[in-house]
Amino acid sequence: MSSATSFALLANATSLPWADLPEWPVADFVRATAAELDRGARLCAWFGVPEGAGTRLVAIVAFDSDNTLAAARSTPFSGSYPALTATHSQAHLFEREVWEQHALTPIGHHWLKPVRRTDADGTAPANGEFFRVDGREIHEVAVGPVHAGIIEPGHFRFQCAGEEVLHLEIALGYQHRGAETALAGGPHRATLSQIETVAGDTTIGHATAYAGVLEALAGVEAPLRAQWLRAIALELERLANHTGDLGALANDVAFIPTSAACGKIRGDFLNLTALLCGNRFGRGLVRPGGCHHDLDAERTARLLERLRTAVADTEQAVGWLWDAATVRGRFENVGTVFPQQATELGLVGLAARACGLVRDVRYDHPAGWYRLAQAPVAVWPGGDVYARARVRWLELQRSGQFLLEQLATPPDGPIAEPVAAPAPDTLAVALVEGWRGEICHVALTDSAGKFRRYKITDPSFHNWTGLALALRGQAISDFPICNKSFNLSYCGFDL
Repeated sequence: MSSATSFALLANATSLPWADLPEWPVADFVRATAAELDRGARLCAWFGVPEGAGTRLVAIVAFDSDNTLAAARSTPFSGSYPALTATHSQAHLFEREVWEQHALTPIGHHWLKPVRRTDADGTAPANGEFFRVDGREIHEVAVGPVHAGIIEPGHFRFQCAGEEVLHLEIALGYQHRGAETALAGGPHRATLSQIETVAGDTTIGHATAYAGVLEALAGVEAPLRAQWLRAIALELERLANHTGDLGALANDVAFIPTSAACGKIRGDFLNLTALLCGNRFGRGLVRPGGCHHDLDAERTARLLERLRTAVADTEQAVGWLWDAATVRGRFENVGTVFPQQATELGLVGLAARACGLVRDVRYDHPAGWYRLAQAPVAVWPGGDVYARARVRWLELQRSGQFLLEQLATPPDGPIAEPVAAPAPDTLAVALVEGWRGEICHVALTDSAGKFRRYKITDPSFHNWTGLALALRGQAISDFPICNKSFNLSYCGFDL
């Protein structure tokens, strides 16, 4: 399959010289990328790299069945190019982002507008118009961008016929965070802290991807014990967030027993991460070359004991959820995304697995400790709120069992190795299965070994369009549970 690719092949968390990437004039580059996608590849990243008076396009695709990644680039150009979105919907947001950032117009794109709201002097026109459905019985409901409580800004524009949602448009990016711009010229003293705040609830996931990129650029590998510690932290992050989300879903349908219990148990899992490294969200644990903190025998024993209790408490609390017919009545056949839609949009993580797609970086592109030990992939076929909740529950069980097994037999050895300066003129790619799904980091260095371009694709970037599709044909009152069943990141999108 991928052996016949016209792209350069590489494995997860590896690098290759920038000069080794095949390059074509942009029209040929788009056709070559389309050919890879037609043969079953997925689009992991698509971004621009300024060069001289023009910009190169870079594509990173994944052949999941072959455990292989592939990369290619266009020659520098300016102006316009034939849209990949015209034939492959998963490029839709990527091409809007490139248009917004580099003023490259994809001819044939079906819905070209900024991904992140731009100022009047931005590189792309500040086209803030929303899609509208016309008709005497149609009405429009606007929610946000300012919300009650402390959540981040995001705007949801519903086109409704009575209670039925005909179309939902989601507008994000109101904070103009500029995270990728800040990373250019690194790595510097602030880089690791910036990476850890790409999405604060996914600190371990993004820090692990960054460490994989830096290690690939330096040609080193973290010690086995450090890889083990990273996997422990990553699964604890998964447990805490899935537990919190199941509690939040219970709250959205007024099922208070599970809501109250899971809120408390989420804190228990976060406290286990604090036991590991001193911070409930894992900040300061992962570093290029290894980890900053280790687990001694006494703390390992305490972690194991408290983990067993938390896993048992979670099983009881979530069991109440499945036993309630009222809960199933609100979850089943609500917010359905079909497998073909999930495939065409390039959904990742639990949103994809809840549509029956076997798509998990730990299985498809294992790196680090996951080459030696894996949790079974959790899949559910329904595509609705119930399926997404069920996938969370399956992952809670399997991640819990994974942790109990791994903590019982820890490897010995150092937790860090020195990391040399990044190689010059080199591209590195690292994928990590965060709790929401695939995290993709791509770094390109310049002749001095500094970041010429650092591209991050949070799983939310792939999956927000899935939420928009899930609302079609639903009652607008179903939006809270649909939204929570995806639980996507605003800040991870606004880079």
